[in-house]
Amino acid sequence: QVQLVESGGGLVQPGGSLRLSCVASGSIFRIDAMGWYRQAPGKQREVVATFTSAGSTNYADSVKGRFTISRDNAKNTVYLQMNSLKPEDTAVYTCNQVIATRRGGPFSMYWGQGTQVTVSS
Repeated sequence: QVQLVESGGGLVQPGGSLRLSCVASGSIFRIDAMGWYRQAPGKQREVVATFTSAGSTNYADSVKGRFTISRDNAKNTVYLQMNSLKPEDTAVYTCNQVIATRRGGPFSMYWGQGTQVTVSS
């Protein structure tokens, strides 16, 4: 019923920038929290940046000052602007959105398929 599709990943040199997008489609009544996560080879998935249900943002210490999460409610989209990228930012980046598919219905967490970000010279 609900699909999340990420885009914007790729290969970039250290110091470069990328902008990731995550669009939700399908039966959507309301979107609550949103977030970006990443998983590097051999490591556990970690939180990168999130929008809470109250609308505040949180960032991992490793990306503060370099990454910015934003959202466009009209487009059911969450973005991640990544600047000053470092090799250690290399990972598969995945978004999630907490969505209710009908009025009065429960919120459920949906995940995208992930997009690869590689930072290398």
